[in-house]
Amino acid sequence: MEEDELDLADELEAALQLAPEVQLAIEQVFPSQDPLDRADFNAVEYINTLFPTEQSLANIDDVVNKIKLKIRRLDDNIRTVVRGQTNVGQDGREALEEAQKAIQQLFGKIKDIKDKAEKSEQMVKEITRDIKQLDHAKRHLTTSITTLNHLHMLAGGVDSLEAMTRRRQYGEVANLLQGVVNVLEHFNKYMGIPQIRQLSERVKAAQNELGQQILADFEEAFPSQGTKRAGGPSNVLRDACLVANVLDPRIKQEIIKKFIKQHLSEYLVLFQENQDVAWLDKIDRRYAWIKRQLVDYEEKYVRMFPAEWCMTERIAVDFCHITRTELAKIMRTRAKEIEVKLLLFAIQRTTNFEGLLAKRFSGCTLSDTVPKKAEPPPPNTNPFLEDEAILESDEATLEKADIDRPKKPKVPDNPFHGIVSKCFEPHLYVYIESQDKNLSELIDRFVGDFKAQGPPKPNVDEGGAVLPSCADLFVYYKKCMVQCSQLSTGEPMIALTTIFQKYLREYAWKILSGNLPKTTSSSGGLTISSLLKEKEGSEVAKFTLEELCLICSILSTAEYCLATTQQLEEKLKEKVDASLVERINLMGEMDTFSIVISNSIQLLVQDLDAACDPALTAMSKMQWQNVEHVGDQSPYVTSVILHIKQNVPIIRDNLASTRKYFTQFCIKFANSFIPKFINHLFKCKPISMVGAEQVRVKD
Repeated sequence: MEEDELDLADELEAALQLAPEVQLAIEQVFPSQDPLDRADFNAVEYINTLFPTEQSLANIDDVVNKIKLKIRRLDDNIRTVVRGQTNVGQDGREALEEAQKAIQQLFGKIKDIKDKAEKSEQMVKEITRDIKQLDHAKRHLTTSITTLNHLHMLAGGVDSLEAMTRRRQYGEVANLLQGVVNVLEHFNKYMGIPQIRQLSERVKAAQNELGQQILADFEEAFPSQGTKRAGGPSNVLRDACLVANVLDPRIKQEIIKKFIKQHLSEYLVLFQENQDVAWLDKIDRRYAWIKRQLVDYEEKYVRMFPAEWCMTERIAVDFCHITRTELAKIMRTRAKEIEVKLLLFAIQRTTNFEGLLAKRFSGCTLSDTVPKKAEPPPPNTNPFLEDEAILESDEATLEKADIDRPKKPKVPDNPFHGIVSKCFEPHLYVYIESQDKNLSELIDRFVGDFKAQGPPKPNVDEGGAVLPSCADLFVYYKKCMVQCSQLSTGEPMIALTTIFQKYLREYAWKILSGNLPKTTSSSGGLTISSLLKEKEGSEVAKFTLEELCLICSILSTAEYCLATTQQLEEKLKEKVDASLVERINLMGEMDTFSIVISNSIQLLVQDLDAACDPALTAMSKMQWQNVEHVGDQSPYVTSVILHIKQNVPIIRDNLASTRKYFTQFCIKFANSFIPKFINHLFKCKPISMVGAEQVRVKD
């Protein structure tokens, strides 16, 4: 029986185990501090809490009575709740029936509202149908009235236009024609109507008649051949230009073309190919003529043409095109007569004229946009990075305007650049050949001056001086480069670069390498005994003081040429067209100057090394095993120190401006002398202990 009761208790306990979520919800709804309400209630622990000691068992009856009272109250509560749930089902069914009735009533009301809404919508549609009909009628009526007004305006305008055209009332026609054209655009969709198509044809006929009439009026006022031009424009022609703005653009172009052609007809006669003034030596007269013509135009005709036609600029541009064609033709015919000075004179005058055009005009007739001016570069003392100035000084005003603005051929700030001077480019070979000849003479003069003046005199206070001829060469290069870039940025710049390369190499070999002192292989008849007995000052290096200074000067010059050649290459790349940049390469010439620098350093090393050779030979030939006692400094040490003291200070002072090459000299000498010294040291065998001590004295 006890086992059955235990099993029943376990089953009840298992049945009373609630899920954690349910237990948590119960604790939140009915919070309680009573241990009996806890999910993990333990009866043993609870009894131990009530009766912690044996003495507490004395009031066990009271505790039992309290628990029984609590049990009865719980039973009463449970009984009340169970009885209260007896009528829940009946109440629920009644509530559901009431809800269903309420839903049926609501559905009926909604259906009534929907029916009423449909009736209202139908009524609104009937009302709006009438409103839409009235709205369409109003819109059509408005369109009809507007179209009739336009038609009335068009018909009246066409009649007035034809009448004014016959009377040449161009002032009124200019305003009326634009209005008629605008009104006619409204009838494009009505061209199928015969009357509208007829009015459109009348407008086109009036436009054609106006165009032919205006051209005839200009032909009469400015005949292409025959009598002298009229003294000034008339109001009729001024109004005719306003009409031409509204007509086909071809009419405007034809007026401009005829007027400019007539205006420049005198120029073609005065400067024919067979005239003396047509040759390059009188090119100034061409530009003086057009200046007078532009002044004459400004005085007489500037009010006749609308400002947006830019007639003054158009005349100047057409003059430039004609001049370029005529100059190219005459230069092809008389190519053998072109000399360098004459060519440069013509180019200079032409570029000056192009600069004046850039100041006066915007270039709007050449392109839609005017190039922006380039920002000036930061100042630099290098001759190839300085701002370029105009070489000729006869146009002072142009120099002041352009001297502070760097010329960038890749993006010229002058829209008229090359508009005339382009014709000289095929003949720039004359300039290139001249520069070739001048540079050849310059190199020959440098060689002659070096031979006549001799090597530079020693000046250890200022260090090794760069040969003056080097600066002269690069200044001349800069002058040629700036001058050629003003003439052309195409193939002539490449040809000039080739000339630069040629004479950079010639300068390196003829002036620099060609004047390096030559070494000799003879030993000068020195003997071992004399070397052993040499005293301080009794032996000198192979190169004299002047020769050492010359080598250092050539080294400094080669370094300057190397750095300046690199800058020259960068500047040439800036000047030449972008498509030709890859053909500018002076690496071969820079390598040539590097070879000169290397040879100069090698000569200095060989000279000092050779000066120390006799002392090392004497050291290796001496009988060191016979030395009986250690004496003063060995003779070979004295000789080596003497030569080093003689050469190194001179070289150091003369290479003061190029310290890195003096460092290279010291490193190369050490790399050459130390292995040689060790080699001679091994040749001193056999050697005694005392001899070894003597060898290392002051070593």
